[in-house]
Amino acid sequence: MNLNKLKSTLKSDIPAGLVVFLVALPLCLGVASASTGDPSNVLPGVIAGIIGGIIVGWLSGSSLGVSGPAAGLIIIVLTAIQTLGYEGFLLAVVFAGIIQILMGFLKLGVIGYYFPSSVIKGMLAAIGIILVLKEIPHAMGNDADFMGTFDFKQADGRNTFTEILYAIDHTLMGAVIISVISILLLLLFDRPFIKRISVFTFLPGALFVVVFGIVINQLFISNFPEYALFGEHLVQLPIANSPSEFISFLKYPDFTQISNPAIYGTAFTLAIVASLETLLSVEATDKLDPFKQVTPNNRELKAQGVGNLISGLIGGLPITQVIVRSSANINSGGKSKLSSIFHGILLLLAVILIPKYLNLIPRASLAAILLIVGYKLTKIDLFKKMFKLGWAQFLPFIVTIIAVIFTDLLKGIFIGMAFSFYFILIKNYKNSHKITKTNQDSGVPLYQIFLSEEVTFLNKGSITITLNKLPNNCKVIVDASNSTDIDYDVLEAIQDFRDHTAMLKNIEVITIGIEKVEVQSH
Repeated sequence: MNLNKLKSTLKSDIPAGLVVFLVALPLCLGVASASTGDPSNVLPGVIAGIIGGIIVGWLSGSSLGVSGPAAGLIIIVLTAIQTLGYEGFLLAVVFAGIIQILMGFLKLGVIGYYFPSSVIKGMLAAIGIILVLKEIPHAMGNDADFMGTFDFKQADGRNTFTEILYAIDHTLMGAVIISVISILLLLLFDRPFIKRISVFTFLPGALFVVVFGIVINQLFISNFPEYALFGEHLVQLPIANSPSEFISFLKYPDFTQISNPAIYGTAFTLAIVASLETLLSVEATDKLDPFKQVTPNNRELKAQGVGNLISGLIGGLPITQVIVRSSANINSGGKSKLSSIFHGILLLLAVILIPKYLNLIPRASLAAILLIVGYKLTKIDLFKKMFKLGWAQFLPFIVTIIAVIFTDLLKGIFIGMAFSFYFILIKNYKNSHKITKTNQDSGVPLYQIFLSEEVTFLNKGSITITLNKLPNNCKVIVDASNSTDIDYDVLEAIQDFRDHTAMLKNIEVITIGIEKVEVQSH
């Protein structure tokens, strides 16, 4: 790490790290609550956030990416805990980290480059929409299910939309007052004239929002008790009276289960899913990065693997790079990995030194911060821009959004990929070759088929259809003089047509340049 560069960006990275900390805190708490199935068991999420910030932040090659517990792993984690027990699950996290480290050394990070831009942007927009929808109830004071799950259908029988309707009937006016004013403050802090004031350049609006939330709730308690927020409507962290008591909160993997095959199945699943989520977030973060830096994917897999290895050893949840925290870092002016490391240090200091004061923060204040983060990820301008690019970009973008919202992150991405692949097939079908027709002096129709420069197995169908549609008693020239690569499947289809179908239909077949072209097998 270049220490001189870190010093030069300190002025931007410290306030950005503070914002990321304020965004990460509710996410760590919420993901932990949903993953463990216990609203009071939130420390594993904070542990993952600390390691994601400090350890992964230090080892990663990403300047602006931020790692921590991920909502996309909630269902896998919850199922694994129910099946293996928490200590057995931690052992699986340890092995998942080892697998990720091996993936990095095997240079498997390249798979991150094969996801279309439309799908990545759809994923970002979907996460923004989900954040807004999930945080609206908390902004209204409906914190009964803590963060809730990121599934559309929830265990309590409600779904994302009916949860909002339910919140309307159970609104707490104190929470609404805090969240509305907090949102207005955050929007105000985004105005150019505010950013020209030096103190507000260094201190982020999210800090003022949190302080405001604490102060106004204390005023409610003293003067308007009917508006005051208590219990589940505030942050809930375990309070340790000594370092030894804090260490006693930690849990450790059960190495006696090392011969349990289910451990390795869970570890493999966690490693693959966490790696895919990380690589997608890396790609999305690099696209948002105003400095257009490129993250080395293989190094990122190694860093994530080390993070998960350590997290599993001390009781934390699995870690991935997370686009919500990363985008908050970028939007807050972060310039180097110091902002991620600083947010991890703040999480560590907060959970050890000041949990009592953190537990005064209204969840409505944190909901307001997340609502603005979600809004910035899914602005109307993004939809307009994607629509102008045409259906080949817009349809996968919209499908990815809908699929992520109504299924989960990975399923949604693969559904969006399927639509992108459809347009790729159509493009390949149209561009694999060109056919012309002329009449020879003898009256025999002459067809010339010019193959494109790259002919892959995806082009086999369109070329085969074109050959089979040729009429009887004609002549055809298959010209590959401009081709550099022809897939073996395509070459085989052309040879089969020449040796069988063409003879039956009395078609004379002439090939040009095929023998000189390198034949590729997929």
